[in-house]
Amino acid sequence: MVEQQRSGCPINLSVEVLGDRWSLVIIRDMMFGNRRHFRELLHGSEEGIASNILADRLHRLTERGLVSRAPDPSHKQKVIYSLAEPAIQLVPVLAHLGAWGRRHLPVTRELAIRAELLERGGPELWDEFMDELREQHLGIPRPAGRESVFTRLTEAYEAELARG
Repeated sequence: MVEQQRSGCPINLSVEVLGDRWSLVIIRDMMFGNRRHFRELLHGSEEGIASNILADRLHRLTERGLVSRAPDPSHKQKVIYSLAEPAIQLVPVLAHLGAWGRRHLPVTRELAIRAELLERGGPELWDEFMDELREQHLGIPRPAGRESVFTRLTEAYEAELARG
């Protein structure tokens, strides 16, 4: 199946892949929530995606090479979704989107804390996080001796929840 693009503009082509209402939210949930199973993605997101939409977007993201799917070795009837390298390389894009949203939109503190930490950490932290995601999703060992970015982001989020 060959899709027709409106133009060869890189921004247009990126929007055609990621510009729907759910694709970046699904990638966000896989990236920052480590949600790897359909049910986790369906029930773990605050935005309340419908199961048919989730199934469609996972299929599209898989077709586009942003997500891979494999049998879950811990459960015969489940599949596990993993971020592919092109999705992992979206970390800086998501960091910038989060920073923009924090400045211009009515965010909640607990949901904005990870964006704040990513913005403050800058490209060095983004690179560390991408290395960690490559280890989690692609099985590529990351440099030894680094603190987990995922753990730092999760702990900050949980601390904000506890304060709320």
